[in-house]
Amino acid sequence: QVHLVESGGGLVQPGGSLRLSCAASGFTFNTNVMRWYRQAPGKEREFVAQIDSFQSAMYYADSVKGRFFISRENAKNMVYLQMIELKPEDTAMYYCSVNLPRGRLWGLGTQVTVSS
Repeated sequence: QVHLVESGGGLVQPGGSLRLSCAASGFTFNTNVMRWYRQAPGKEREFVAQIDSFQSAMYYADSVKGRFFISRENAKNMVYLQMIELKPEDTAMYYCSVNLPRGRLWGLGTQVTVSS
């Protein structure tokens, strides 16, 4: 069965850091582009970061460039999002996602709250 399971969210003060993880299973992980999205209350889900299968190309939303860093470990079927210099506006549910032939797959998300 195909799964994405996010973890690592939590409450952090402004300026702090968090590392999100996404465990993938049920599909050929190392041939797929992986993405992180986020959705804040009352807002639409938005793209955060993307990494290709060989870690040769990463893309970021303008709002997180220089603060968020996406990476992956193909041997472990894992993708990560390292977040530094967090801001209150980064507060959201963060989702891991992959496009498969059957459609886009989402995890259940992990909550990140940035507040003092």
